[in-house]
Amino acid sequence: QVQLVESGGGLVQAWGSLRLSCVVSGLTFSNYLMGWFRQAPGKEREFVASIRWTAGNTYYVDSVKGRFTISRDNAKNTLYLQMNSLKPEDTAIYCCAADRFGAGTWGSWGQGTQDTVSS
Repeated sequence: QVQLVESGGGLVQAWGSLRLSCVVSGLTFSNYLMGWFRQAPGKEREFVASIRWTAGNTYYVDSVKGRFTISRDNAKNTLYLQMNSLKPEDTAIYCCAADRFGAGTWGSWGQGTQDTVSS
């Protein structure tokens, strides 16, 4: 059974930092493209960042470039998202996802963790 479990969310003031983790089980983690998505209240789910198998290639939505860093530890089956200089508009539920083929076919999802940034 595939499981993705996020942690690290919470309440933080603007310009603060949070580090999210996503522990993955039930699949060969190192074979998967991994990503973070977020959904703010009343908005559609949005791609945030992704990282390929060997961690050499990362991609970010423009709004988080220079502030967020995605990383992975294949030995620990864990995905991370370091979020710095947080803004109120970063408030959302953040979910991790896994893609076996690297083609945007995100087949496995976590339940999400709530991040709230106060002004």
